[in-house]
Amino acid sequence: QLQLVESGGGVVQPGGSLRLSCAASGFTSGYYAIGWFRQAPGKEREGVSCISSGGGTAKYVDSVKGRFTISRDNAKKTAYLQMNSLKPEDTAVYYCAAAMWRYFCSEYVAPADFGAWGQGTQVTVSS
Repeated sequence: QLQLVESGGGVVQPGGSLRLSCAASGFTSGYYAIGWFRQAPGKEREGVSCISSGGGTAKYVDSVKGRFTISRDNAKKTAYLQMNSLKPEDTAVYYCAAAMWRYFCSEYVAPADFGAWGQGTQVTVSS
């Protein structure tokens, strides 16, 4: 079974940057796409980005295109979400998740497609 642990959250001013990490352990010999999601208080969980199992392709929700970059280092079993030009509306708990036996990401990053989840890390964008 795959376990995921996020890190890198914190408090940042508008316009600032953070890099989130997602470290995988357990059953890592299979292939899997990685997704990043976020959930703000009172809102549904939203798919932010997804990267294919080989790292060659990525998807982003429109609200973060041009500001966020997803990447992964399969040798380190770690995925990243670089977040630049942060806005107050980016404030949320951010989760990474894995879709086992999936090479590519769907156009829409749906939580139901992902079976293994981390515990989340809080990102707060505030002046």
